Amino acid sequence: MLALGIDPGTAICGYGFVESNGSRLIAHEYGAITTSAKARPEDRLAKIYNELDMLIKQYKPDVMGVEQLFFNRNVTTAIPVGQARGVVLLAAAKNGLELVERTPLQVKQSVTGYGKATKEQVIYMVTKLLNLPEPPKPDDVADALAVAICTSHVLNSFTYRNKI
Repeated sequence: MLALGIDPGTAICGYGFVESNGSRLIAHEYGAITTSAKARPEDRLAKIYNELDMLIKQYKPDVMGVEQLFFNRNVTTAIPVGQARGVVLLAAAKNGLELVERTPLQVKQSVTGYGKATKEQVIYMVTKLLNLPEPPKPDDVADALAVAICTSHVLNSFTYRNKI
């Protein structure tokens, strides 16, 4: 099963494709879709959608995982992230992908065993679990890979399989 994990953002939208084969996890492709701060907001969202749509068509994942929007005190940051997340959900819907949404706490718990793990701990575990030669950069890519790992764990869980 191939899971696509997404860390939505308007400036940097991280993505990662992780295959689960039994208990083995393999990273196939990962990176970030970046947009210019000088571009119009609608053009930034269109770029994210178009590039994500191309990646989905190229790699044909079985499922897409995305973090649920975490609302902190900075509303000016939350709105563009919410817009990028909406574009990601649209790409999933247009491509007929099943969507798995998890909170940041659930993603960290799945990857590190501790829901309040630091960013450094998540990056370390993503690097080890996927046997990567070096930590993925930027952090948004590591976060997307963590979401893909969590999504794989969810789909392989007994409870989830019996829900279907």
